[in-house]
Amino acid sequence: MNSRAIGFLKKFGFFLLFAVFIAVSHIGSFAAGKEIGKNFRVFFLEMILILPLMFILIGLFDVWVPRERLMRHLGPGSGAWGILWVVLLAMLQAGPLYGAFPVAALLWRKGCSVRNVFIYLGAFTTIKIPMLAFEVGFLGWKFSLLRGLFSFPVFIAIGFLLAFYLKNRQFEVREPG
Repeated sequence: MNSRAIGFLKKFGFFLLFAVFIAVSHIGSFAAGKEIGKNFRVFFLEMILILPLMFILIGLFDVWVPRERLMRHLGPGSGAWGILWVVLLAMLQAGPLYGAFPVAALLWRKGCSVRNVFIYLGAFTTIKIPMLAFEVGFLGWKFSLLRGLFSFPVFIAIGFLLAFYLKNRQFEVREPG
């Protein structure tokens, strides 16, 4: 094999193997493989439909919100108000978890403190308003209130601990590619 073909297989070999597995599963009526293919198709369509819109909104946020304003409200000296702002941003945002990471990267690039980036990610995973509505409907308001009261201090503490841990290290968010 030439080096180009080897490079292609290194880059896309797993995906080719996955496609072959799904195709063989459908031909051979392998139920687990069919279910895996169905789930992949559903999640892939969800990503294709949601991610472009999210990237457009992130791009608009990047252009419309000046770095200085974001640093003033969410930067290292923002204190409790910065925490409140990132929690509010996370609560109001909808969508799957993979949609939070581009926003977190943008916040970091614009000067948000490490603490507030991690608090944003914690708040996004636990107290989004759309998720809370479902939770209250299925598990009740007492459960949601207790879970919120326990998880809120935890992700804030994690944000402070990670900021302390990363303080004197060369922490950076690398651009893909």
